[in-house]
Amino acid sequence: QVQLVESGGGLVQPGGSLRLSCVGFGFTFSNYAMSWYRQAPGKERELVASITGAGSTKYADFVKGRFTISRHNAKKSVYLQMNSLKPEDTAVYFCHNRFFGSWGQGTQVTVSS
Repeated sequence: QVQLVESGGGLVQPGGSLRLSCVGFGFTFSNYAMSWYRQAPGKERELVASITGAGSTKYADFVKGRFTISRHNAKKSVYLQMNSLKPEDTAVYFCHNRFFGSWGQGTQVTVSS
């Protein structure tokens, strides 16, 4: 059974940083692309960043230069380093594996002074 478990969210001031982590269970992690999505209250879920099994990355325009996605296949983990956070980054962040259609439970990120 495929399972994704996120961690690392929290409350941070504007301009601060957070690092999200997601661990994948039940599949050969290194073989699959992974993504981070987010959903703010009253808004649709949107793609933030994705990374292939080999490490190629893509980013949404609204996070380019501020967020970095990475992975550690031996640890079956994907990460989202978020710098220069803005209040509009406030959302629940989800880890996603498109091939299996699996989502994590989400982790809340709140950017506020």
